[in-house]
Amino acid sequence: MSDLEIRPAAPGDLPEIVAMLADDPLGAQRESPDDLTPYTTALTRLAVVAVRQGRVVGTLQLTVIPGLSRRGSTRSIIEGVRIHADERGSGLGTQLIEWAIAESRRQNCQLVQLTSDHTRTDAHRFYERLGFEATHVGFKMST
Repeated sequence: MSDLEIRPAAPGDLPEIVAMLADDPLGAQRESPDDLTPYTTALTRLAVVAVRQGRVVGTLQLTVIPGLSRRGSTRSIIEGVRIHADERGSGLGTQLIEWAIAESRRQNCQLVQLTSDHTRTDAHRFYERLGFEATHVGFKMST
């Protein structure tokens, strides 16, 4: 898979990123592929894409957060992991997560975290296979 490039997302990638975010039962309810305006600001600060043969085939958001706990540790949060339907099962998800972990280490993060909707049991097995542990209960509130 040496033909894979992982790079910061560019404005031209936005339609493909949002289409992947919307391409599952949960995303279909909360994403808006027809209106890209709300996604524009966050795009260049947070998102990376995996590109194969000029086509966006995967994406994730990696956020680095300074903190006070754990002796002032910096942590990263992986969110919005999506793999194009044509690429699922190819190992691309593993490559993308491994890239995010390596990038977190490069940025001196002592902890890499992610959340996954409780209904995504296949994703949970995937993350556990990569070494993540379900150690906390997460809470969210829409505002």
